[in-house]
Amino acid sequence: MDVMEPISEPSGSGHKMSLVPSLRAAIRIRRKIRNMKKSRLQLDLSGKRSADGIKSSLVRRQFSTDSRCVTSFESPMFFNFDTPTLEQVALSSIKRKKKRKKSRPVLYPGNSKKYLPTEHKSKAKRCLILFIGIVCFQILNAIENLDDNVLKYELDGLEKTMQREVFGQKVAIDKLMDLFKDYLATHWHNKPLVISMNGPSGVGKSHMGRILAKHFRSVMESDFVLQYYVMHNCPNRSDIASCEAELTTMISDTVTRAEIEEKIPIFIFDEMELMPRSLLDMLHGYFKLNQSNEYLNAIYILISNIGGNEVTKFFLQNVSSDILNVPQELHSIIQSSLRKHHSIWDVAEIVPFILLEKSHIADCFLDELLREGFYPDNNNIENLAGQLKYYTIRDKQYSITGCKHVVAKVNLLQPYT
Repeated sequence: MDVMEPISEPSGSGHKMSLVPSLRAAIRIRRKIRNMKKSRLQLDLSGKRSADGIKSSLVRRQFSTDSRCVTSFESPMFFNFDTPTLEQVALSSIKRKKKRKKSRPVLYPGNSKKYLPTEHKSKAKRCLILFIGIVCFQILNAIENLDDNVLKYELDGLEKTMQREVFGQKVAIDKLMDLFKDYLATHWHNKPLVISMNGPSGVGKSHMGRILAKHFRSVMESDFVLQYYVMHNCPNRSDIASCEAELTTMISDTVTRAEIEEKIPIFIFDEMELMPRSLLDMLHGYFKLNQSNEYLNAIYILISNIGGNEVTKFFLQNVSSDILNVPQELHSIIQSSLRKHHSIWDVAEIVPFILLEKSHIADCFLDELLREGFYPDNNNIENLAGQLKYYTIRDKQYSITGCKHVVAKVNLLQPYT
C-alpha cells in the first residue's frame, strides 16, 4: 500500500519570506516619489513658474527619459535621490533673470499738437542791461576826461598857428599834432616823448621850436617850458662839466614842479649837432624807461641839421612821386644818419622837414614884410624871392637855403613912410 508523502512546508514559507522585503522596498520608493513630487510642486509655487514653463519642463523631462531609455542599453544608469534646496533654486532663477536683457520700451510721439515753451521774463536780463549801461557810461566819461586833458593844452590853436606861420611843411605839422594829441591825452606814461626834427637848413625847424615854446608858455607857466640853445647856453667847450651840472639841475627842477601841478614839461633843444658827447650821454639817461614816474611824463624836442643832406638828395630824386607815400623810406634814411652821430636818437620819433618851393619862399617874404611894417607889394616880393638860389627840376624850383636869408634881405629895405 502506497503511503503518500506529505508536502514540505519550508518551501512555502520561504516564498512568503522573499516577498515581504520587496513589498517594503516598493512602498518606500513610492513614498519617496510622492515626497519628491510634493517638494517640486512647492518649488514651483515659491519660484512663481508659469504653466508654459511647467509644460516645457514636462516636455524636457519626457525627452530626457526617452534619451535615457535609448542610452540605457549602452551605459548603466544610477538613480540619485538628492534633491536641490530652495536656496539653490532661488540663486539659479536670479542668475537666469540677470542674463536676460530686457528690451527698452520704445516711446512713440503722440498725436497731440506741439507748442513752443512759454517765455518768461528773466531778471538776469535786466541786470545785464544795467551792467552794460554802467560800462558804457564809464567809457564815455573816460573819453570826456581825455578830451578835457587835451583841451587844457589848446592843441587846436597850436595847429592853426603852425599852419599859418610854417610854410611847406604840412606832413611835419600833421605828424607833430598826432604825437602831441596821443601823448597829452593823459598824465600817466611809461616813457617820455622824444621828437627829433631833422632837415636841411632854413626849412623852418627852429621857427617851429619857437612857436612851440611860445604856445606852451602861454597855456602853462613858463617854468614848465625849457628852451636850450647849445651855442648860447654852453659856448665854451672847456666848461662842459658846469654845463652838464646846470642842465641836470634845470631838468630835475622843472620835472619836479610839473609833477606837483600834474602837467607835462616840454624841453626844446636846438643846434643838437653842436652838443658835446658828454651832454648827449647825460641827456640820453633821461630817455630810459627805468626811471621814477615824474621823469616819464615829459616831452623832449631835438632840433638839428643832421640828415639834412640825405633829405635833400632823397627829395630831389623823388620829386615826381608823392612824398606822402614814401615816409617810411625817408625815416630810415634819416635814422641811419642819426645813429652814426649818437644813440640818443634810437628812441626818438623822426619828423623830417623837406625842401621849400619858390612859392613858399614868397610867403616867407610876405610874412616878414608885414611884421616889419612894409607894404606887401607883389612885384617887390617876386624880386626879393628871385635873388635866392634854387634847385630847378622839371619846371619846379626848390630853395637851397630856404627862408634863412629872408630876414636879412628884408632888413636891407627902407620902410615906406
